[in-house]
Amino acid sequence: MASVVAVVGATGLVGREMLRTLEQRGFPAKRVLPLSSPRSAGSSIVFRGEQLRVEHATAERFDGVDIALFSAGAAASRELAPLAAARGAVVIDNSSAWRMDPEVPLVVPEVNPEAVANRPKGIIANPNCSTIQMVVALKPIHALARLKHIVVSTYQAASGKGHAAVEELSLQMRALADAQTLRVAVFPAPLAGNLVMDWKPGSDGYSEEELKLIYETRKIFGDDSIGVSPTCVRVPIMTGHSESIHVQCHRPIYADEVRRALARAPGIVVQDEGYAPGKHPQPIASANTDHVYVGRIRNDLAVPGAVNLWVVADNLRKGAALNAIQIAELLV
Repeated sequence: MASVVAVVGATGLVGREMLRTLEQRGFPAKRVLPLSSPRSAGSSIVFRGEQLRVEHATAERFDGVDIALFSAGAAASRELAPLAAARGAVVIDNSSAWRMDPEVPLVVPEVNPEAVANRPKGIIANPNCSTIQMVVALKPIHALARLKHIVVSTYQAASGKGHAAVEELSLQMRALADAQTLRVAVFPAPLAGNLVMDWKPGSDGYSEEELKLIYETRKIFGDDSIGVSPTCVRVPIMTGHSESIHVQCHRPIYADEVRRALARAPGIVVQDEGYAPGKHPQPIASANTDHVYVGRIRNDLAVPGAVNLWVVADNLRKGAALNAIQIAELLV
């Protein structure tokens, strides 16, 4: 069934990636409507070889829209998503606005596709980028032995913070190479040649990003008993999030069975032939690809029956745009 699709935030990094992904996957859209804030309205964007005019996102623009893809920030989603849903659109929202609402399903198609059917507010939430790639990698393990405790450290790319962050890192890298002063406006400290804790404070000494990993993981798996111990770090690369993950389950699990389960799972590419320098999943190779890459699958030497993994994915694709389009594909 062909649908009318609106993309809210169409001129941003994720919005542009949503449009590219719709085109690349041949999504059955009879019309695509790019929407934005007043600042970007009036510009044009190319879709399927056609110049489309970007329009201001107002309630009236959602008349006749079947699916509304939102990536314009939490404030815009809180204001406009209910208005779009009231006009009959199914909203798929990439912001944090609705993720923990008990009446809004939080969906990763490889993990809990059945959740899209129960959407009383007409809104489906796209999880955080770091959560998406982690739960895709952990779903086969959860099916084996039920997750008990996850310890995760993330290495997150600048593009997760948007276009201005990518531009600032690019300028800082050139300045660093030329031994010039690193100017800081977007990040809380220089990112080039550095590592930064880059998110708003949450509670109990955790950042908001770290808390998202805890609560979104539990909601997606439908299990509030899962323990998640997260540390999130911004690293000086453009695209591709990486995660070091330690996993304990309700029974002992071992690297060989985990490797076999991951190799059979949808959306995952296993790159694991034993330890070899440079042969692990790398963010530079994940850019512009759709898969979650898993390697360094090994038994934990200090905790018998636990395993360690290295997980990499393009945060703009599977971590945002692709996941949203896959949700839309479940609807049509």
